[in-house]
Amino acid sequence: MTENPFDALGGAGGFDMNALLAQAQQMQEQLQGAQARLAEETVEGSVAGGSVTVTLTGVGDLVGVAIAPGSFDGDSAEDLADLGDLLVAAYRDAKAQVEQLAANALGPLGGGLPGLG
Repeated sequence: MTENPFDALGGAGGFDMNALLAQAQQMQEQLQGAQARLAEETVEGSVAGGSVTVTLTGVGDLVGVAIAPGSFDGDSAEDLADLGDLLVAAYRDAKAQVEQLAANALGPLGGGLPGLG
């Protein structure tokens, strides 16, 4: 059998592998550019009126933690447990912002190649 397996996709002129590869390469470059821009962005998450603030990059790396002066004694286990809970909450706040930032930056690139099912 010497049939071309791509004939079923539209015949000799209906499927251009080079165009498909070029489109995939362009999408990859756009994705890499968007990821590089995200890595340069920062977002802050804070709780308790700014008592605890964390800073993440646009790709989710933790780059800073700030605790407002006078917010915590740290003399008791309960105070430290509360601080830990606030750190987690501030991180989750920032992480949600990172996810939204990524969805906005990468959203158009997540749809795949046009014309493919």
